[in-house]
Amino acid sequence: MVSQQSHSDHYALARRPPSVTSRSTTTRRHRSNRSHSGGSSFRPQNEFPNFAQTGDVEIIISAYGQEKRYMLHRLILAQCSGVFEAGTSEDWSRAQAQGYASTNTPTSMIGNGLARIGEEDENCRGMVRPPLPGPPSQQGRYKWRYELDWGNKDDEVPMLVQKPATSTLFGGNSEQTTQETPTVPNKPSSSSNSFFRSLSNKTAMQSAAQLPHASPDSDLHRDYDNLFRIFYNYPPHFDAANIAESYIECKSLLTLADMYDALEVVGPRIDHHLLQFQSRLWKQIAKYPPSYLKLGYLARSKVIFGEALVHVVGQWPSGKGQLRNMPDAVMELIEDKVEELAEKKVAAEGKLFRLTLTTARGERVSPTNAYLDWLALSLFRQWLVENTAPPPPLPPKPPNGGNGTRDSPRTDRPPPIPSGHFYRLLFLGGSAYLPHDELKRFLKLRPGAVVDGDGGQREFREQLKKFERRMDEVKALAREVVRPLMRSWLELEGARDGGLGYLVCVRCEDGEWPWE
Repeated sequence: MVSQQSHSDHYALARRPPSVTSRSTTTRRHRSNRSHSGGSSFRPQNEFPNFAQTGDVEIIISAYGQEKRYMLHRLILAQCSGVFEAGTSEDWSRAQAQGYASTNTPTSMIGNGLARIGEEDENCRGMVRPPLPGPPSQQGRYKWRYELDWGNKDDEVPMLVQKPATSTLFGGNSEQTTQETPTVPNKPSSSSNSFFRSLSNKTAMQSAAQLPHASPDSDLHRDYDNLFRIFYNYPPHFDAANIAESYIECKSLLTLADMYDALEVVGPRIDHHLLQFQSRLWKQIAKYPPSYLKLGYLARSKVIFGEALVHVVGQWPSGKGQLRNMPDAVMELIEDKVEELAEKKVAAEGKLFRLTLTTARGERVSPTNAYLDWLALSLFRQWLVENTAPPPPLPPKPPNGGNGTRDSPRTDRPPPIPSGHFYRLLFLGGSAYLPHDELKRFLKLRPGAVVDGDGGQREFREQLKKFERRMDEVKALAREVVRPLMRSWLELEGARDGGLGYLVCVRCEDGEWPWE
């Protein structure tokens, strides 16, 4: 039978010498094409977050009773993070190798974080050998290991530090490695960890101090997971419905990215996520401009930073206390824009006070050639003074402890109009300020005004119409003066229609961004 011959041939091939068996490759090809797709123990071993076949950096995040492991690539981590680039660089490896050569003791190997696979020293069998200087092709394959270190003090920020690479994931005898390199507690005191911690904190000392403490709800795990997901171009896990919760997640991730010098990679993803909220984002920025100014600076977002800057400058100095820890470049930019806005306001006020009307012959109005027109200008300037000048000081107390009730100032005077609202009234014109009733009441107070009798009332109505026409001319001139101040650089709708009590006519121009 054919089946019997194949069966006997199979055993004949198995009894042949090795030199003969190696020539037959049919059986080996058949075995190499076996599939485990239907097996119960099949699991992908080379995808995020566990690149078991190609990964060379093991990262362990242990916090609040939970542990998560990553097997990532040194090349990607170094490209995305300055801290990982420095920690896995050739200079760092060479320095660790020199320290091992000078001491040649097991304690000098703790914290180097590098392991050479498949090599053991006769005197230190089972210990992790530090890398040797030289080209990677001559050194062999290396592994790095990072663990979350909580520091030696309660107020320190947890961060990743290098540890000795274990042999359970990288090959070798796990029992020997465990005996020679015991498990490091959560608060190590080795000098290598302290040095690497200082190296990592160098780029983000202020942000590390402001990092919020992770809650038991795995906030710390979420931030690190989002950080590595962005490194591998995976979408981060953010709240897409609640913008307040999304802000907290983005701010926490940005602070973590600042610690690891990865803002250039993480910032654009934060910017892309928040801009999807559109109008809800603009309203949140209007409510909390200092907070979003910080977030926009960390994310390098020109849209968010510019929107928040307009609000901060317009409200200055009300939000100054919340910006104490901002970089000097940001504070200098804010001060420059505040000064620019003040100059625009001073220039506009000067033009407003110099407004004048002319007669039919081209002469400036005065009490001698156009008394009614001059009254319109006088009333307009008096209204400007009341709403631009600071209130007068309180009178001194009368001597001898008198009550001074006769000369006490009136308390029914309305407070000055806010700056932004004042200029918007000038821009609206018409009955927005100095309406008809107020003009009529003022005109009745002029000397020689006759309002009794039919003739007197008719003459007063004619004078009031002429007075209102001349006042409208003044208002039209004032509208053109304040037009530049009414320009809005906000994405927020209705910002120029009186919804805000401050000016929004300054912005950050190209070349002025503080991170450039």
